[in-house]
Amino acid sequence: MANEATITIQSNGSSFSLPTVAFQGLPSTLCKGCGHNSITSYLIEACKSIAVNPYYTVKLSGIGCSSKTPAYFLGASHGFNALHGRMPSVATGALLANHKLVCIGISGDGDTANIGMGQFKHACRRNVPMVYIVEDNGCYGLTKGQFSATADLNSHLRRATGEANTVPPFDLCMEALVGGASFVARSFAGDKKQLVPLLKAALATRARHYSTSSARASRSTTSTARPRAGTGPRSTKNRSRKSASYPGCRRSRSSRRPVSPPACSFTTAPGSRFVLFTMMSTT
Repeated sequence: MANEATITIQSNGSSFSLPTVAFQGLPSTLCKGCGHNSITSYLIEACKSIAVNPYYTVKLSGIGCSSKTPAYFLGASHGFNALHGRMPSVATGALLANHKLVCIGISGDGDTANIGMGQFKHACRRNVPMVYIVEDNGCYGLTKGQFSATADLNSHLRRATGEANTVPPFDLCMEALVGGASFVARSFAGDKKQLVPLLKAALATRARHYSTSSARASRSTTSTARPRAGTGPRSTKNRSRKSASYPGCRRSRSSRRPVSPPACSFTTAPGSRFVLFTMMSTT
């Protein structure tokens, strides 16, 4: 960091300075006190702290309150609002077209756990190298506050009728682990000391990043290591299917268990992590 007003960016063997305002975005139009705004401010702080290059960063989202977030940080970066639940497909295409990009995907519990669950699981399976953040408040805050698929069992709607949720929720962290994530984290929008380091760790690693951010209640962070693709009990020997020769694609991920990754797969350097942040957001 050159001084308080500028940040030095390292890119392609050269360096340049950017004003700190380059890491900010438009003023938020979300409700006052929304946990999504807290997450955005911590994301800006994390980007500044590790000097993310905004000119090599793409911001993607689906539909919902959370999906307005890309407008509120890294104003110099490209951004795109995809269809409801379809952000992972757009991210996959963007990163296949330019694998040098740092991709930050912002989603919500309805956008990911309801209409977008299939896309989310396939992004995990394909090891798409992106930071995937889910801002989870357990409801459709943009459209009358209906329950989402992550709403706590027996929770009540915050309106006069006060209906109770009788359906058990999905645990997105568990879904990410089952889908193949090697590092998963859950935090709380009100816990800056925990959340900022987690975001920095995700952004600093060119790997399979999945993050879920929830604002409903405080939960401790959980990180769980899983065997790398091709080394776990589900691996099979001498799989005959050929994989596409995308950048970084390897024919074998283990000398003991040779595996050909499926077409449109992404591979990462040893030691990389696949992160899911579940950041709970108060509404």
